[in-house]
Amino acid sequence: MSNPLPVNPPETTPPMSPISRLVGVFISPGESFAYIARKPDILFPLIVAMAGSAAVIETLLWKIGAAQLVRNSLVTSGRAASMSADQLEQAVHTAAPFTAIIMHISAFLGAPIFLLIMAGIGLLFLNLILGAQVTFKGVFSTTCYASLVRLVGVVMAIPLIFMGDAEHLNPENPIPTNPGFFLDPSTTSKGVYSLAASLDVLTLWFLIVLAIGLSRLTGSKTKTKTVFLMFFGLWMVWVLGRAAIAAIF
Repeated sequence: MSNPLPVNPPETTPPMSPISRLVGVFISPGESFAYIARKPDILFPLIVAMAGSAAVIETLLWKIGAAQLVRNSLVTSGRAASMSADQLEQAVHTAAPFTAIIMHISAFLGAPIFLLIMAGIGLLFLNLILGAQVTFKGVFSTTCYASLVRLVGVVMAIPLIFMGDAEHLNPENPIPTNPGFFLDPSTTSKGVYSLAASLDVLTLWFLIVLAIGLSRLTGSKTKTKTVFLMFFGLWMVWVLGRAAIAAIF
């Protein structure tokens, strides 16, 4: 009698719901991203990321308004100091409608564009530089889930917007997750302020979690440390470049 053909053992890993994956990104990223690597999905984390971005931007527009946001931006950038009161009001009146439109659009398109760029960079690092063989879907799913750690910023920002002083709120840096939050942008050197505001704890956390996820996507063939250092190096180039440009102009 011939031996029966071997039967593949059933998968022993219990299925994880999208909510479980979201929670796992915070409390057990290695396990969660190993599961995401096997069964990548995009729609849920992308919608959550877009909802978080939209919540902050729409709260800014509803609570403070585009006109006040433009006025605050002109004051903190120092440009208001060279304007008369009438010139300032005219500039605010002209820019406010366009600012509102741009913010509404960015509320829903900003997150997908950012995540697509980060996923493209991740795919370049893994496949072309580190020699991995991963798909864009896997990288994009991992990037979307990693970005959910930034929801901490959403949870912090919305109460601060409601409770803060509308006249002094800096819409570009509304939460105390970087040294720039504690500096006065109107009196601090532009280069120093740009550097301080860019060194954000949530961004660093996102890069660490993203590196964990991309490492798991390759079956841990690429080390988390290697992936992180590649992203960290690129981030430092971006931070220092922005600070240099701000200092010059």
